[in-house]
Amino acid sequence: MKTTYALISAFLAAASYGTAFAQNVPADPDPDENREDGKPATADSTTDAPVNDGTLPTPQSDNDPHPEVAAPGMPAGGVVEQAGVGGKIGYGRAGVLELGGAAGLTAASDLTQVNVAPSIGWFVADNLELTGVLDLAYSKANDSDAMITTLLVEPSYHLPFNRTTFGFLGMGFGGSYVDGPGLAFAVAPRVGANFMVGRSGILSPSVSWQYNTHDTMETSEGSLLVVTSALRANVGYTVMW
Repeated sequence: MKTTYALISAFLAAASYGTAFAQNVPADPDPDENREDGKPATADSTTDAPVNDGTLPTPQSDNDPHPEVAAPGMPAGGVVEQAGVGGKIGYGRAGVLELGGAAGLTAASDLTQVNVAPSIGWFVADNLELTGVLDLAYSKANDSDAMITTLLVEPSYHLPFNRTTFGFLGMGFGGSYVDGPGLAFAVAPRVGANFMVGRSGILSPSVSWQYNTHDTMETSEGSLLVVTSALRANVGYTVMW
């Protein structure tokens, strides 16, 4: 019994001595031990923190905001102002207005054609534009010439490759007038690219194919539908509003 009592007394004394020794150890005997990756430890460091205090951390939410996404609605007023580099609205966003035009030249051994086409475009939704085009073309073939006036409404989709380069595909519908054959229905599919120039300019090379159907002409063989078509390569320059 005495032996057991002596062992218990010795164990308690050793534990008390160890606790006292631990309390007498300096809080930070070597500041270099608290350096992590060569940098001084900070108040946010957790490398030397206790395992835990016996309780689980409480759940919490950081309430991160959701980023803006494209919406089918229109901005207030319908038209965005000051779009472009340095502004808050980029090309292709709903409400952006685009003003400018295009020009082209076709030269062959028996055909010369020059055309200019002022236009105004408005993005009715993100990347979807509705454009009005007035195309004036002068054509000369052999000893005859003609002035072709075409008015088109063109919906087009603009696919962004990055913030300064877009590809687009459009389909124009409208009417075309030529002195002689008269008024015709016109269809003009168009494909091209948009390149941002400066703060708000857009350079737009494109290729289009215009198809016109005119009134019928009476011949000795009967009625003949006059059809004209032309493949064009144009370069346009427009400015965002």
